[in-house]
Amino acid sequence: MTHKKGKVVNNSIEKARLLTMVLASISFYILMFLGYLSQALFSPKVGKEYNRQGYPNLYNRFDHFFSRYVYRRICDCWHYPICSVPGAELTLKERVTTDNGWTFKFTGRMRKCLNLGSYNYLGFAEKSGPCADLAIKAAHTYGLSTGGTRQQYGTCEIHKELEWLTAEFLGVEDAITFGMGFATNSLNIPALLSKECLVISDEKNHASIILGIGLSGATVKIFRHNDIEHLEDILRNAIYYGQPQRENNKHVPWKKICIFVEGIYSMEGSFVRLPEIITLKKKYKAYLYLDEAHSIGAIGRSGKGVVEYFGCDPKDVDLLMGTFTKSFGSAGGYIGGAKAHISLLRKTSFASKYAFAMSPPVAAQVIGVLKILMGKDGTDLGKHRIQTLARNTHYVRRRLAQIGVITYGSQDSPVVPLLLYHYSKIASSVRTLIQRNIATVAVGYPATPMFESRMRICLSAAHTKEQLDYALKEIEKLADDTGLKHSRLPRDLDSIEYEKIQLYF
Repeated sequence: MTHKKGKVVNNSIEKARLLTMVLASISFYILMFLGYLSQALFSPKVGKEYNRQGYPNLYNRFDHFFSRYVYRRICDCWHYPICSVPGAELTLKERVTTDNGWTFKFTGRMRKCLNLGSYNYLGFAEKSGPCADLAIKAAHTYGLSTGGTRQQYGTCEIHKELEWLTAEFLGVEDAITFGMGFATNSLNIPALLSKECLVISDEKNHASIILGIGLSGATVKIFRHNDIEHLEDILRNAIYYGQPQRENNKHVPWKKICIFVEGIYSMEGSFVRLPEIITLKKKYKAYLYLDEAHSIGAIGRSGKGVVEYFGCDPKDVDLLMGTFTKSFGSAGGYIGGAKAHISLLRKTSFASKYAFAMSPPVAAQVIGVLKILMGKDGTDLGKHRIQTLARNTHYVRRRLAQIGVITYGSQDSPVVPLLLYHYSKIASSVRTLIQRNIATVAVGYPATPMFESRMRICLSAAHTKEQLDYALKEIEKLADDTGLKHSRLPRDLDSIEYEKIQLYF
């Protein structure tokens, strides 16, 4: 639980029955046993390593086994080719396999599906409209690429305008933008940290954060997800003991201590406990890096993310990171903060020095969305979309609770993980829903804990009530057929009036 303007925000993590977990374990180990049996009887022709005595292995044997004999069996559930804009609906190219997932062939048929798998939170993934018009105009004005890095002839006026608008939107002194969201973390974090620094990272942080921290060479301590007490214990010990390499038993303090968290954790649907973390950050004089990839645009009265949602001062967060790939329907990312910090990144960031500048049409799309969210277009379209997303989120989460399935995360989170538990139910759930013209994403080990496979529903302001009702009806049928009703929480069986749902603002 965490507090929001005097209220309590509950990040629900309901545990399943012991029997469910035992059966999930048994089913997973049966898959593993069948995989080892298949490998022993029908050994595949795969690459082997020779003459590498004294060298580490080039690949992990278990990873390759898991990929061939477990993941391969259900790999048709992912990587569906899409031949449309990923809006409220999308079009999939159908394909079939005749050799259990080793190869696929296209059937030539298309399938139009309700899209519950894209991070199109505000519905700006559109092929027409004011943002698309700006992108087309930018393509004619600047071309599709600048042909250079930001430091080497790659900066245009449109990049400067985007950074000014981003800083204004976030309420910070300055901001810098990049062409790739993943690289915004992985190529900038190494410019901020060194070997004499300590990173305290939430255990559920994204792979891009983990990669960036690893490249920096900083020492890493992991704290349990959203566990403020554990975080404070690590902070206290870090300050008391300092760096482990001591000279003549002399206390050597850390050069920097930096806390890394996310606004909304995409696998859990949970919110960061931001007010409490800011309190700890101030108390122990640490730095705070906040990744708002899934919360910027989607949360807060005007879409300014968890900082606005909790009523915090953006200047209390040293570095505000986010991506333009989700709520903005575009690509790339940003980092905002104090002018001194951003100026440092402009000089030293690998993404600024070596990566091509953001494509001008991509930047134009983001500028269009920012102007809509800030009301600079003269309409209330941005406010309307934010409210629609919040209403859709509350409606779907409350209806899923009535159905009796277990979902994780906050009631205000548009990322809704629906727990499947059994690895085999990933395949049955995704395949069944696609046959019913609903496209969604299910994930399992190693992206989640081994016995917590889940289907991740991503809601959008573009979804209509009729579309959501159809999806909920089919999910309820799926839950009955495959045994997904694991929740033991009391159900509110009263009808839910969509239009009268009370929003969080």
